[in-house]
Parts: sequence; C-alpha cells; structure tokens
Amino acid sequence: MTVYNDGNTVAVPQIDLLTFLFESRHCAAVETTPLHADANDPAKVITKSEGRVLTQQIAYFLRHRYRIGKNGGQDVVVTLSTGQCGLPCLFYGVVAAEGVYSAASPAATADELSRQIREGAAKLLVCSPDLKSLAIAAARLAELPQGNILILESTPRLKLASIDGSVSCGFEHQLLWRVITDQKKLEEIPICILYSSGTTGLPKGVLVSHANMVAEAFLPASINRPIWQNWAAKGKAFESRTIAHLPTPHISAVQGYFVNPFFDGGIVYWMPTFDFGDFLKYNLQLRITTFFSVPKIYSALARHPAVTDQLANLRIAYSGAAPLSRDAIESTKFGGHGDERTLLSETWGSSETTGAVTHMPPNRRDTSGSVGVILPNMVMRLVDEHNNDVPAGEVGEALLKGPIITKGYYCNPEANQVAFTEDGWLRTGDIIKIKGDLLYVVGRRKEIIKYQGYQVPPAELEALLCTHPAIVDAAVIGILAEETELPRALVVLKPHIRLGEISEDEVVDFISQRVSEHKQLRGGVRFVESIPRLLSGKIWRAKLNELVWEIDDSN
Repeated sequence: MTVYNDGNTVAVPQIDLLTFLFESRHCAAVETTPLHADANDPAKVITKSEGRVLTQQIAYFLRHRYRIGKNGGQDVVVTLSTGQCGLPCLFYGVVAAEGVYSAASPAATADELSRQIREGAAKLLVCSPDLKSLAIAAARLAELPQGNILILESTPRLKLASIDGSVSCGFEHQLLWRVITDQKKLEEIPICILYSSGTTGLPKGVLVSHANMVAEAFLPASINRPIWQNWAAKGKAFESRTIAHLPTPHISAVQGYFVNPFFDGGIVYWMPTFDFGDFLKYNLQLRITTFFSVPKIYSALARHPAVTDQLANLRIAYSGAAPLSRDAIESTKFGGHGDERTLLSETWGSSETTGAVTHMPPNRRDTSGSVGVILPNMVMRLVDEHNNDVPAGEVGEALLKGPIITKGYYCNPEANQVAFTEDGWLRTGDIIKIKGDLLYVVGRRKEIIKYQGYQVPPAELEALLCTHPAIVDAAVIGILAEETELPRALVVLKPHIRLGEISEDEVVDFISQRVSEHKQLRGGVRFVESIPRLLSGKIWRAKLNELVWEIDDSN
C-alpha cells in the first residue's frame, strides 16, 4: 500500500470551534479586530469583542425561546440567507446553543427547501428578508409553524424576530458556550450540515464537526503564517481583507467566510448577491487582498474590458470546483508583477473534506494546472477500479483520511456505505495524478468514459478544448455507440465567433493533434449556447445528459 503524505503532521489544537476562534492564543484576531461588515456600508463593522457578545445573546435566545440544544440533542436550524454581515454571528450562535446549522440554498425551490427541513426534523428556519416568501412556502409544505420562521436582518442593526411578529431576540441575556476538549466529542459532535451539490442525484447532507472546522482553518495557516511573518519582516506585511460574494450555503462560504478569515485576523466584506460591477467596485474601494472564487468569475475578470486596476491590491486568490481557463491563468489583470504577482491557485476539495484538501503556499507559483500540495495531517492513496493501489506515477481514484474528513452523511447509511471503505477511507471519486509534490485532477471516476476498455477523462479534454482561441466553454460526455462509449464534445463559442466560422471537424482535428488515439472525439462535436453548470461552477452532469438527448432528438 502506497500512502502519500504520511508523516507530514502538525499538532492541531484539541478544542471546540468557538473557543478556538474567540479565546485561544492561536487566533490572530484581537478584541478590536474588525471581522465582518457589509460591503456597501464598510464603516459599520462587527469586531471580535462585539461578535462574542452577539454570539452569546443569539445562543441564549435560541436556547430559552426554542429550546435549541436544551436536552443535549442536536437540534437542526435551517438557514436561508443571501450575504449579510450578521450571518456569521447566527452561525456562531447556533453552535453556542449546541444546535446544528443547516445551510440552505437561496436558489432552492419551495419543495427542495421543505425536503431539507423535513429531513433534518428542523426546529427553526431562519431567512433573510428578501427570501421571506420562499421561507413561508417551504415551511407550509414542511408543516413548520410561522412562529418558528425567523427573519435575520444585519443593518442598520442586527435583528432576529419571528416572521409573524410574535417573538423577537432582545439581545439582553447571554449564554456561555460549553468548552469541549475531548477529542472523540470534537470529532463526533456535528455543528453543521452542508448539502452536496447533487450533480448526478439528490443532494446529501454532509456532517461537519468541531474537529473538521478547526483543522480546516489551522492546517493552511500552519503553512501561511511563517511566510507572512517573513513578508512582514521585509516590509510587505499581508493584511487579510476578503469579499464574500459566493452563495452562503456552500463550504467555501461557511468555512471560507465564517471561520478562516476570523482565525487569520482578517475582515470579510459581505455582498448580498454577486454582481460583477459591484464586485469590481468593492475590490478597489475596500482594497481586497484575498478571495476564493469559482472559474467562471476568474474567466470574466480575465476577459472583461471593464477590468483595469480594480484588483491591484489582490495578493492571494484561490479557485475550486472546476479547472481554471488558460485565459485566467495567464491574465495580467491581477495585482503585482513578476515574483510579486498575485498567487492564483487552484485547490481541490469538497463538502465531505470541509473544503480544500490541497493548498499552494503563498510564496510559490505554479501555472501547470495543479491543485497544489496535500495539507499536513492528510494522507492519500490512489487506487484502480478494483480498489487496488496503483503503482507510483500512475493515475488513480483518491482515497483520503485525516482530520478534515466528514464522519458521514446525515441519516443516510446507504450513502455512507458507498462513500467509505471498510477501513475508513473516503472515496473521493476524483482521479488524481501526482508529479513531484503537486496534485492534478484528471477527472471524476463516475464521469470517466470507457472507450473499448480505455479510460477517457472528460476533464482532460474539456481543459484542452478551452485552450482553442474560438472556444469559451466546453463539456465532454460519453455517447453509447458501436458497443462502447464515444467521447462527444459540447462547445460554446466566444461571443465574437459566429457559427460557420469554425466547423465541428476543425474542433475534432484540434483535439486529435493533442491527445492519444483512444481519446479522440469519435462522438463528434455539437455547438451549444451554454454548458449547464451549478452555482459552484461544476458541470451539471444530469442536465448535460438532458441537453444531449434534446440535441439528438432535434436532429
């Protein structure tokens, strides 16, 4: 058995998330550190000291009015919100009350939201004012009383009150959270449920624990902080200022906005929803130094003529969910020049891994398309389709163990059985290649196309297609024919390219010159207006299948 990264370990604090953030010596934020503010009103901030008080006040309200955590059970609180600076305090408050924060998507339908409420037997549904109608409709379907629907407002001051006006948080009393140091409890007590993207089926509720979130903050910081200290000694100190622009229910928001910036002593400026013009404006006005975003946004930043000097202060930028385009990787629109150019790095992870499994040190640069190096304390195996470890240098499905791995799915033993091996390794479904210490994502196991016994990773062909000067987006799917699967490409042309200026045969030839014989686009090429994608940027494979069927039916 070949185990990668074995022996690369650091000591992670053995303590609950709130004590780790608010009380431990490890947290870089001091009492007066501003942590959260709305981007359109940045002068009004929530400091660490104020955040602690709000956390304890919300916890008292949830415990004494709705009995959240009263009996030691894990009471679920579903939250449906667009971006607002008070949302992290609600999260901290739910955790302090010993409830479970269940993040819901603002893009959900009433049926989808009601399913999440029923699945978690949620006691409460908290929404932002703009999502009131959706919350009411879903609660009605789930038979949740209106008195158990709360509206959270962040400005001009924090408010938390029931939708029917019968109950409101007075912010008068405080509940101290329970300090936990027992490692088994830290690993097993869930504090958050995050729903997987459901690219090929119904979303599954991923259980996230204290130990998961503490490790996901501490491990990258163990790499970053010595480098930042070196920068500071050279007069180039790094100040963390990020912009919350991604949907709030994803791990990139829950971990990336609620926890990691706090731990690093940085501020998060909140946008209600993503707007490209506002995003540019806020990056310039607020001197944003770091953010995590998705490939679609990076591509827009690289290509849009309106982007000039707005990213001048950006020093560290991470991406995930899908490969970055070559336009983004090579763009000169990001801050700095030469060795001081913005670190633009891809990462690899999922909700099941509490976010990133890999990380690129801030003083290292890579333009080869890697997703960085494995975090300390994480170990990995690469296996073939029969679960046998592959020889060094060969590609295989990544199996993972470590402190950021979920204990499993909420009330879903069938999914747990599929996701984990008998000896506890998480099956990621991702096909990985290793060169040196860098990892490369080749594709997804369930998406691999089998052509006459050969494996064809769609992601490899998709990345190549997007290097064509006329192509802006692409997806590759297997078409059943000739008693095997044939790779077919769905291609989106750049706006200035019209149909007829490039032929399907030209695209086929472009790929044929760059890949081996079994990877040819034998299923042909189809030009489409857009590739179906989830908000995370991942290709929505189920919708992609539907699109292929529609195209074939029309022909």
